[in-house]
Amino acid sequence: MAVERPRTLALAALFAALSSSCVSHSIRDDLDRVSRRSRVELPPALETPEVDTESRETVRRILGAPMTAEDAVRVAISNNRSLRATLRELGVYRGRLVQAGLVANPAVDFDIRHPNDPVQPVQFDLGLEWDLTHSLLAPVRAGVARAELDAARHRAASAVIDLGFRVRAAVYATQASQSRLTVVTRALDTFAAGRDAARALTESGNVIALDRATHEAAYESARITVAQLELEVLERREALSRLLGAHGEEAEWSLRDELPALPEQYEVVPDLERRAITASLALQEQRSALEAHARRTGLTRAEGLIPDVSVDVHIEQDGQFWEVGGGARVTLPLFDRRQGTLTAHEATFDAAMERYVGASIDLRSRARSARNRVLSAHLRARQYATVIVPARRRVLEQWMLQYNAMQIGVFVLLQARRDELDAQMRAIETAREFYTAKAALEALLAGRAVDADASMMTSVELSSAPSAGHGGH
Repeated sequence: MAVERPRTLALAALFAALSSSCVSHSIRDDLDRVSRRSRVELPPALETPEVDTESRETVRRILGAPMTAEDAVRVAISNNRSLRATLRELGVYRGRLVQAGLVANPAVDFDIRHPNDPVQPVQFDLGLEWDLTHSLLAPVRAGVARAELDAARHRAASAVIDLGFRVRAAVYATQASQSRLTVVTRALDTFAAGRDAARALTESGNVIALDRATHEAAYESARITVAQLELEVLERREALSRLLGAHGEEAEWSLRDELPALPEQYEVVPDLERRAITASLALQEQRSALEAHARRTGLTRAEGLIPDVSVDVHIEQDGQFWEVGGGARVTLPLFDRRQGTLTAHEATFDAAMERYVGASIDLRSRARSARNRVLSAHLRARQYATVIVPARRRVLEQWMLQYNAMQIGVFVLLQARRDELDAQMRAIETAREFYTAKAALEALLAGRAVDADASMMTSVELSSAPSAGHGGH
């Protein structure tokens, strides 16, 4: 029984190590898990170096027609190289999992001895040594690597959702800039009409030179605003192109002209904070990291307490007889029991736990802020669309009646037109703010807390108009 017990232990260790080493090298399963967690379909050929012809054709087809925000997200998920790199890096953690579960390599010794006595034959020894402790702990190391891989999956799924939000925000920003450029171009025509009217009235002696100079300055300022908005459209297109991963002919894409129509009502889902906590991929990643820290602590404790045991087999041939024997080498954990490493791992776990609790508290606040932002933006966007812009239009119509009755001058009418256009521009911006805030809230509920403030880019405002109080009929 004394001989059978070490053999049984060795066989059990070998079986456990071989079982833990039967891990696939492909990241297909990891990509499927990322797809399920992010609820986004990923390109099918990311785990191989081959070009995915079907996905490329789909991208070209989508880019060939005016895109919606969801069309742009599909292109970015397939095309964005930064995201593709993040997904391919899952192979790093997959490889570590495979490596962690591998069985220790046996060490082979081979000795040849030539006796001084010429009568004696040449003798040789063959030795085979195997690290038993390393193989016994292989499943524990694989558990650490598996938890780290799971954290990497959560991180990758979070990157997918984050890219989707940034693409949607960029689409809304580009659409808003295009619409604002259209409005400010019409405003430029109004400023030009005011300038021309001031010139004509100055020549007839009905307007002082100050009014003419004021309207000419307003027109030139409006031209600067148009130029700024033209640049803004180009910059936002390029920002979106980078997210789409589009280059060459693909960069000639186009969007639907305007932002979607505002919904009449918008209600935030109930139990927002609870849903955000449940869905959070960042918290799930931290939980996987905590599990990895805990498993690593257990591995270190085991390595410090379990003796390092290697078993060996010796075969000797002296020219006449074969001699077979076995043995073991044991390193006793008397002094170095990995105390310092264990303390470091325990401190790392405690710090990670503090960050986890802090992140959950912060996420609740982010959820409330996202709710407040989207509700406020919706109310303001609806106010502009249903009250302010129509009111400005009615004001213009009333001033038009007054002008036709020769009760007011042309400058008052032009000012009313500028006020209407300014209201339209503000309506476009508040609509963009609503859709960006809505996308941020949806990303939060999908599992990713995004930085919505960074997407609320300041846009060019319409140049200040001259006072309508000057001038006559």
